[in-house]
Amino acid sequence: MISTDTTDPVNVLNTRLEILGLSLKADTTEESILQQVAFIASKMDDSNLGKLARIPSAKLLDRIAEAIELTGPAKIFIDMGATDKAEIRQAAIDSGEETALIQEGHTYHMDPVKEQGRIVANTYYIKDEGSNLSALAKGMDRADAYKEIRNGMTNIMNGRTMYISLYTRGPKGFPLSFPVVQMTDSAYVAHSAGILYRNDFEGFFEQMDLTDTYFTNLHSTGTLDTEKGRIFMDLKKETTIAFEVSYAGNALLMKKGHHRLAVNRAVKRAIEEGEFDTLSEHMFITGVKGPKDTDRMTWIVGAAPSGCGKTTTAMAGDQFIGDDLAQFLLVDNMLAVVNPECGIFGIVKDMTAESDPNIINLLKTPGKEAIFSNVLITPEGEARWTNDGRPIPEEGINFQGNWTKSMLPDTPISHGNARVTLNSEDIANFANAKAEASTGVEAKIITYSGRDPDTMPPVWIANSANEGVLIGANIVSATTATEVGADGSLKRAPWANAPFVPSELGAYMQSQFGVFNNEKLKEKPLMAGLNYFLTDKARGGESDKLLGEKQDVKVWLAWLERFKHGEAEAIDTPIGKIPTYEKLKDLFSELIDKNYTKSLYDKQFSLYLGNIISRLEYQREEYGKIKSSQKIPDLYFTELQAQIDKLNRLQAEYGDVITPDQLLATAQ
Repeated sequence: MISTDTTDPVNVLNTRLEILGLSLKADTTEESILQQVAFIASKMDDSNLGKLARIPSAKLLDRIAEAIELTGPAKIFIDMGATDKAEIRQAAIDSGEETALIQEGHTYHMDPVKEQGRIVANTYYIKDEGSNLSALAKGMDRADAYKEIRNGMTNIMNGRTMYISLYTRGPKGFPLSFPVVQMTDSAYVAHSAGILYRNDFEGFFEQMDLTDTYFTNLHSTGTLDTEKGRIFMDLKKETTIAFEVSYAGNALLMKKGHHRLAVNRAVKRAIEEGEFDTLSEHMFITGVKGPKDTDRMTWIVGAAPSGCGKTTTAMAGDQFIGDDLAQFLLVDNMLAVVNPECGIFGIVKDMTAESDPNIINLLKTPGKEAIFSNVLITPEGEARWTNDGRPIPEEGINFQGNWTKSMLPDTPISHGNARVTLNSEDIANFANAKAEASTGVEAKIITYSGRDPDTMPPVWIANSANEGVLIGANIVSATTATEVGADGSLKRAPWANAPFVPSELGAYMQSQFGVFNNEKLKEKPLMAGLNYFLTDKARGGESDKLLGEKQDVKVWLAWLERFKHGEAEAIDTPIGKIPTYEKLKDLFSELIDKNYTKSLYDKQFSLYLGNIISRLEYQREEYGKIKSSQKIPDLYFTELQAQIDKLNRLQAEYGDVITPDQLLATAQ
């Protein structure tokens, strides 16, 4: 018989459960766990207590209780996914974190003026004795980090509701789709996560059994004191902690925070276990059709730093799976890849009906959910953004307050990192069945790109897997508004993933060499570089405009697809293979109805040898500085020097610029 002693929290819990006809699924035989469960239940109404009773993991309940004890929320809401989605969305509106717009299904959210991007300067890995972090990462000793966490988060949720949600980062059944528990006091963050991730209560526990782990994210907006904003990644506990932040890239740490945890797992498996079969990358996944007389679909996966066109490139495919993250597994002699997400958190600047027709069509469809952040809101309640292809509005409210047209050009319509959050299922060219397949899709082509105004051609193919790794390692890109304090200067962006690599860069690089050279990989993916930010001025013109258009990326992807299947020729160069003019001319006409001239081709694909040599020598110098401390493999320097030597020989014979016709002549 259950005791009626109402002063004992365990007895109170048992009494409430008996009245509701419930019993705990969790293994709660230990008194300490029962106490934890009773503590959690004391902050719940009967509806949420019923949800709590369905959690079968005592370990998870203990983790939740620990977070509640630290942050001190008044109430607990357990999010069951689809059945609770509308209530969470309404809570975000009621709290003022989101505001409903005139378009049915649309809301907007504004972040603090000083938190419009990732707060890189206040993002830390928690360091343990003997650990060696990436040269591009910041660390804080464990004791100091948890002192800051306690100071920053103790009772931070006082008077608020904690939303507890269970997700899966990837399709159910894929061995690297890691389950996640998120705890936040922001209904906006919970709402966003429900759009971007697979919110599957039962699926969480199935994946936990499959992966034998789960990730945790604990977040609070606090008072949104930007100066106190902090983000911590605890690799040992596989948890992320953030407070005094609301920008989704900082608060929604299932995204880049848990991407870091996945990268760490992949590198450790390669270096510590010698198994070169997993990668966690900052990449889009898109499918490109073969010629009209075939039904072939080739899956292309590509890296680019945030703000450098990943979403646009993903949407340029005939079908897409993801625009930001990719999880690889070498299985059945191929590289299978999945998207940990099921939505997009895309930059809206320059997004028009011409450049991104599928997204614009979705945004015009009433009832389809969209969360805008840091855009301009007109008096009529419509979202607008910089270069949206429409007449500039006269006035509105944006990230810095009231805005009028007279404030241009000093104050733009919207922030450069203004975003929209959408569910992928709502986008016309989304490959839903492929995205949810537990086997993933085969990555046939891997691309690397950055915002490079003056050096590399629009597309080129590595001659080998090793040279492909070099393309990724040598990305240089202009900084963008995705990071607080970015000034637009050029900086190194290895693999477009370096900000998310916890371990030594050499270990990460070695894992890349190992995976792409793995003898079990029977058909190696084609590895290539993309650059559609080359400017007219860099090729003898006077304008800073791009030497081409955003829509041209459809042609670059199609050429890679055709070459992969032996249907396109190429010109050999020291940096790899570049397209021939005639094939590109045909593809431009066929795919985007554009007349592609030989003069434009020559500008885009002539190699400016001095620029390329300087770029590679710069990389050699920078990697040389950290060769010992970061254990950069000798193979990198050997491959790089071979390319530099070939370029130097060409420069000695042809001067600083060599045209495609001259390159053809050298090969004959």
